[in-house]
Amino acid sequence: MNILELVNKFPTQESCIKHLEQIRWSDKPKCVYCESESTNPLVAELRHHCNGCRKSFSVTVGTIFHNSHVELQKWFLVMSLMLNARKGLSAYQISRDLGMRRPTVWSMMHRIRKAMATNQAELLSGVVEMDETYIGGKPRRRNKDKDDNDNFPTIKRGRGTDKECVIGIIERGGKVRTEHHSKKDNKKLNFKSLRDIVLKNVDMFSTTLMTDDFKGYKPFKGIIPHHTVNHSRKEYVNGISHTNTIESFWAIFKRGIKGQFHFVSPKYLSRYLDEFCWRFNNKDSDFMFEKLLTNCIK
Repeated sequence: MNILELVNKFPTQESCIKHLEQIRWSDKPKCVYCESESTNPLVAELRHHCNGCRKSFSVTVGTIFHNSHVELQKWFLVMSLMLNARKGLSAYQISRDLGMRRPTVWSMMHRIRKAMATNQAELLSGVVEMDETYIGGKPRRRNKDKDDNDNFPTIKRGRGTDKECVIGIIERGGKVRTEHHSKKDNKKLNFKSLRDIVLKNVDMFSTTLMTDDFKGYKPFKGIIPHHTVNHSRKEYVNGISHTNTIESFWAIFKRGIKGQFHFVSPKYLSRYLDEFCWRFNNKDSDFMFEKLLTNCIK
């Protein structure tokens, strides 16, 4: 839903409230405290009164909008701007667009990202690609840019650095899942940690796994159909074997980090991953805004 459509559909706080009530309760409001259906509307206050526990409540109680002094229309606008920006949008940019304080927008965006958390119930199947990437640190110096008289060493990349490790797993033509393998846990990235991610996200009986030549993936050959490409020998495609799909997702995510956010702390890295996964997994849906709104409410 673009900005003009959203403003026309939700011009007032009352219209936003009515839409949320329709999503949460359909035609029968229910008390959020005692779940009684014996309620009366408080029209002037845009709330309801429960005849059971004698409390008043609004549709936003228990949702990401609860106790927020920001109008719901602005909440909806922030959500729409985030969903329409394929490589993300910074809190500074949205605060300028909507005339709001940057800390307020930042807090709202993180609440929305929390509602974007991936549902892990459905397992991936078919051809599934798996790869790891590393986020943060200084820009690395490329060998082709190095002068013979330059005494500065080439900055390391990937494993062996202080960058944050993220593991991604994607079903070709389907959805993507990611997991932050935090440095602060002092756990090495090995077969055991990779296996746990696969078991949690993949249907082992109907999946063919595609990876690169990282040694942590080698034991998978004994438990699941497994094909590799040898990136260290500059082999990127071998028949149907490649990891180009997941690497395309990494490219989008890293463009967002570099071009929009510039820096993401390890504390909030998983939230940003949730945002990019949500957009990717729902990119073909005509009801992406409504699906996110439902998550925010329920």
